[in-house]
Amino acid sequence: MGKVGIPDAILLKPGGLTEEEYGIIKAHSLYGEDIMNKFEILSNEARIIRHHHERFDGTGYPDGLSGEDIPSCSRVIAICDTYDAMATSRPYRNALTRREVIAEIMRCKGGQLDPAMADCFVEMVNDETRWDGR
Repeated sequence: MGKVGIPDAILLKPGGLTEEEYGIIKAHSLYGEDIMNKFEILSNEARIIRHHHERFDGTGYPDGLSGEDIPSCSRVIAICDTYDAMATSRPYRNALTRREVIAEIMRCKGGQLDPAMADCFVEMVNDETRWDGR
């Protein structure tokens, strides 16, 4: 949601980002929070959006939260966002296969991602019966 506040020239840049551009990208979680906070009924969701780039090991942004201090919904969104980022083609790289994405999610357990939630996510994605053969 907050990416609406990021210029397309940065979002669609085919090469690596400068430090300044990366700082602008990192602000999208705060932009998303600001958008949601305009509606009182969405204040809990605003907090979730703010923290979806926190890392389980505490090295994320914007507040450097770790472990259980990160809202559980933010931890779920982090896994989904990670999956989508890797499984979708970008201007600077092709999409990874599902197998490659799952391997990377497993590698990120305990660092970037909540280990228990990552295990549940991978189990769900690997359960072929859920997808009717898709």
